[in-house]
Amino acid sequence: MNVYRSLVMVFAILFMGIGIALVIVTAVHGGAAFGYLMGTLFFALGVGRLYLLRRRR
Repeated sequence: MNVYRSLVMVFAILFMGIGIALVIVTAVHGGAAFGYLMGTLFFALGVGRLYLLRRRR
């Protein structure tokens, strides 16, 4: 079960990184609402997954 928790944490951090990267790339290229939305949603997915992982201890 420890491997599962570790992999969930890695994927959550990965999703947060993808979200930040999407927001940055969107801002650099002039910005469209869809890019900001997707970046925010990816980041929120990662944060939510980490929250649920910590809550289940």
